[in-house]
Amino acid sequence: MADKTDKIIVGISIGDLNGIGIEVILKTFEDKRMLDFCTPVLFGAMKVVSYHKKALKLEVPVHGINQINQINHSKINVLNVWKEDVSIKLGEETKVSGSYAAKSLEAAVEHLKNKSVDVLLTAPINKETIQSETFNFPGHTEYLEENLPGKSLMILMTDVLRIGLITGHIPISKVAEAITPEVIKEKVSTMHASLKKDFGIAKPKIAVLGLNPHCGDKGVIGKEDDEIIKPTIEEIKESGKLVFGPYAADGFFGSETYKQFDGVLATYHDQGLAPFKALSFGNGVNFTAGLSEIRTSPDHGTGFDIAGKNLANPSSFKEALFSAIHIYKTRNDYKELTKNPLLAKY
Repeated sequence: MADKTDKIIVGISIGDLNGIGIEVILKTFEDKRMLDFCTPVLFGAMKVVSYHKKALKLEVPVHGINQINQINHSKINVLNVWKEDVSIKLGEETKVSGSYAAKSLEAAVEHLKNKSVDVLLTAPINKETIQSETFNFPGHTEYLEENLPGKSLMILMTDVLRIGLITGHIPISKVAEAITPEVIKEKVSTMHASLKKDFGIAKPKIAVLGLNPHCGDKGVIGKEDDEIIKPTIEEIKESGKLVFGPYAADGFFGSETYKQFDGVLATYHDQGLAPFKALSFGNGVNFTAGLSEIRTSPDHGTGFDIAGKNLANPSSFKEALFSAIHIYKTRNDYKELTKNPLLAKY
């Protein structure tokens, strides 16, 4: 292994083999300066990466290795998780591409758990084709929570906006019953802790969105906001946390009130992701907070419609890389700071 110095080793799962994952990964590292502050390790196979390079006409040098201790810190490393030939059909949804996306992810997570890599960056998967007897999860977040210590919180973020989800990948018909005081407290606690240790915010200010239109209009359009969300927020406030709400989502984003907060908790998936992507699509990052290890990903999907056409924009993937590195450094700084109670108090 070449000398690591202080470079962060970034483990990268390559996502669906028929999508744009490998394309945005390679484009991210077209600029050789990216290797000055991190060492990328792609979990997949040289044959697959070479296929994409040829199809896309990308001249990005990669370095094949068979063991993690063969890493070269001045190159883009591809750790061969498998050696057999794989059928690649760019732009198509196939069980084959899904199964190998799972192999890549599983290998990357194992190395993350073993501290062979410092952070995990995941390229997009197809949530249908990846399903199997061994992978039965709605997405990355749930898989990671099953395999790493901690309680996960999906946070979509940019420099000015961080939106967490109280409920994640569940049907809209089940959202209301899933919004309980216990779940709200857990998600607020996870976001609060993450804002402190992962983003260096000493006294985080968090907003919670309402479930019903107009936060229920005093019970006319639903009682959950008045009977569950509001009392829970008041109870959390008593512990000293700066938590406010519930806020009606339309006015909250329309008036740019989100700019007054360090974090926002949406009650369900599309309530948070729809405004987030409208405000920042192409530059957003998905961060899995609350777990023992750091994982980020771009805010887009597999892009089957443009796969193999050299049209994919790597901006979101690049932001996800920068975010993972920044969070890793901030988390380490926080650990050092909190080792000394007097220093932490100061």
